[in-house]
Amino acid sequence: MRDRRSGLLSLRRWTELSSLGLMLPSSIVVGLVFGWLFDKAFGTGPWGLLAFFVLGAVSGVVSLFRALAKYDKDEKE
Repeated sequence: MRDRRSGLLSLRRWTELSSLGLMLPSSIVVGLVFGWLFDKAFGTGPWGLLAFFVLGAVSGVVSLFRALAKYDKDEKE
């Protein structure tokens, strides 16, 4: 029973780590889509796209650091 539980915890950690690789690119893509829609709706040229790209990138980096800090904290316990 103990081996199965440790195997499930190991699998859980692998899934958490694999999701980290998608966190930053997905945040950037969401920012780009919102920026494109903003520019299309308000005719603001590339400024909305650039602003939302930056917001998406910052959001992705912050989420990535939070997830890594959580993983590091869990690893130490």
